[in-house]
Amino acid sequence: MKKILLPVLVILFAGIRLFAQSNADESYTMLKPDRVFDGQQMHAGWWVLVKGNSIRAVGDSSSIFKPPAAKVINLKGMTLMPGMIEGHSHLFLHPYNETSWDDQVLTESRAERTARAIQHAKATLMAGFTTVRDLGTEGAGYDDVGLKTAIEKGIVPGPRMLVATRAIVATGSYGPKTLVNEADVLKGAEEADGLDGITHAVRSQIGHGADVVKIYVDYRWGLNDSAEPTFTLDELKTAVEVAKSSGRIVAIHSGTTEGMRRAILAGVTTIEHGDGGTPELFAMMKEKGIALCPTIAATEAISTYHGWKKGVDPDPRGVKQKHYIFTEAMKAGVIICMGGDVGVFPHGDNAREMLLMAEYGMKPVDVLRSATSVNAQVFGLSHLGNIKPGYLADIIAVEGNPAEDIKAVKQVKLVMKDGIIYTN
Repeated sequence: MKKILLPVLVILFAGIRLFAQSNADESYTMLKPDRVFDGQQMHAGWWVLVKGNSIRAVGDSSSIFKPPAAKVINLKGMTLMPGMIEGHSHLFLHPYNETSWDDQVLTESRAERTARAIQHAKATLMAGFTTVRDLGTEGAGYDDVGLKTAIEKGIVPGPRMLVATRAIVATGSYGPKTLVNEADVLKGAEEADGLDGITHAVRSQIGHGADVVKIYVDYRWGLNDSAEPTFTLDELKTAVEVAKSSGRIVAIHSGTTEGMRRAILAGVTTIEHGDGGTPELFAMMKEKGIALCPTIAATEAISTYHGWKKGVDPDPRGVKQKHYIFTEAMKAGVIICMGGDVGVFPHGDNAREMLLMAEYGMKPVDVLRSATSVNAQVFGLSHLGNIKPGYLADIIAVEGNPAEDIKAVKQVKLVMKDGIIYTN
């Protein structure tokens, strides 16, 4: 495996030029944009001083002392903001219109999938997403832990990673599936059943390096492949108790009303997709502080793969439902995370979700908060998602003002992660 991947890593790393201080270098960098979005509000005329891998000062240009030896980067016309946080990613997947999910799991080698994941990590970072919550390798075992380690060691460029390893499903509910009973088919997630079984799966995944526990509370295993709940409420409560006792958050895949209800009662951290949401359920989520990660971009992408032409054809049922649940969640005041289920659509196009959130009715400044400070708070990232003294220097610059035109988040001109500047 190492011999196969080494040339790939060398080529990929050569494609990015680093021109700033390393983590060990305590030199100063002064960033001078037109404005700063600090994770909460937009501030005209603010500058940011970075020392090593942390933010030393931020504020009005007249109030910041510039050390004599500080490197100055002028960012005329640009907005400086926290490195964005992708809330729902699958770095080991690529778009389904290229290769179906089943074929990716069953026919692509682990070496190929890892090589692709390295490319995806690089594209994600260069798009301004300095952190990702990766919610399952979909058949690639615990390879996300290895990728995370390689990024942390500086072997390959990529975002900070919160990993879920294999994710957890109820036996018989997930794919790939076959009618050949004797076939030993690789599964896209780890199967578990009962209180003891799900306890073991949660502990095992944590032991293998999971930062977050991902559970499929429902799936297409009902009659005629309808989506139905899988785990019982008691099983979910047990999984949440075990995960949270270790300090881990719990992300729940759910597309049904009953599945969501069980997940909410179990006290999970986030609900992914949420297509079964109702005003009653969103009120419960608001009360319990459970966040929704709506994955609008994945829903629209899959619809286009099935032939839908946006703006030409009527919206399909899934898109209409996504409009409904997103609107109702906002009405109820539910915390909304930014996460598009990237991997269903191309990595590096993560901001597609942000544009759709604005299109579906969220104010651009709230979209910016969702992708920065909100995700950081929900995911327990205490020194990320904001531009404040003492926070880690994960900072990006975009052309224009994204609080006025959200499309500016796709015009990334500078990426700084851990005080290191990356540029094409």
